[in-house]
Amino acid sequence: MLRLGVDVGGTFIKAGVVDENCAILHKVSVPTGGDGGYPAVVENIAHAAELAARVAGKTVADFEGVGIGIPGLLDPKSGVVVLAPNLGGWRDVAFLEAIQKLLPVPVRVGNDANCAVVGETLAGAAKGCENVVMLTLGTGVGGGIIADGKLFVGGRGLGAELGHMVLQMEGETCGCGRKGCIEAYCSVTALVKQTRAAMEKDPHSAMHAFAKEAGLVDGRTAFECAKKGDRAALAVVETYTRYLANAVGSLVVAFRPDVVLIGGGLSNQGAYLMDKLNALLPQYVFASDILGVPPILRATLGNDAGTIGAAFLDRV
Repeated sequence: MLRLGVDVGGTFIKAGVVDENCAILHKVSVPTGGDGGYPAVVENIAHAAELAARVAGKTVADFEGVGIGIPGLLDPKSGVVVLAPNLGGWRDVAFLEAIQKLLPVPVRVGNDANCAVVGETLAGAAKGCENVVMLTLGTGVGGGIIADGKLFVGGRGLGAELGHMVLQMEGETCGCGRKGCIEAYCSVTALVKQTRAAMEKDPHSAMHAFAKEAGLVDGRTAFECAKKGDRAALAVVETYTRYLANAVGSLVVAFRPDVVLIGGGLSNQGAYLMDKLNALLPQYVFASDILGVPPILRATLGNDAGTIGAAFLDRV
């Protein structure tokens, strides 16, 4: 039996036809069109599902249902999106009701980070694990939890917003308006801010030349220069990885997962980042000398994780 999964991002909507082995057989991408407002985005989501089905030689009606991952706070039962800043600031919109009018089969909805952890647990780096914590490091910090083989979503399905747990009381201001969130220290946005501050303090750092050649300061700037031994960049990477290891340590104490996954753009640093995090983690985990710590691994499915997870939301 084939499935349809749709992963909605702030810029693009990805849709795919997925088989029972969690392999994406056909996939498409269309612009999200957030500038056109809520109705336009809903129509584009339906269009993406229809286009993916068409590429597979089918129609949406040939599938038993469609799974959709949304970047924001939503109640998966009612289908109401409480808040979706990356989709133009949606607030309390009846998304499931609206999309169901455009698609002729049952629709399931879930948070995009939750879909990603489902995908990675079914077919990626956490395959076979019963307890998984995943952080996606991008513009913000998303989170997903599998507990005892089930997706943990909390009350009304609005929990597991791991990026908005507080790492530092009265710390850096987060995009959510609060202070000290994990996102304010561990997102790529935060890393870029940390990198710029270090560059201002050290005009001779190799990061200046790297950024000039790249045309911008991004999540790679400090890491790539640190690999070449630049002192200012090494200091940025050390501080950043300590923030992240501290955040992961608290999540390990709370959930005791079999594995912790790191996804998002920064996971492309691969072993260079994971090795540092795994070395630091025992310092931040209660009773690590007795119980040990789970491995921190790079998520392996990349942008496909959300599509696969959305297609299999009924499995967890």
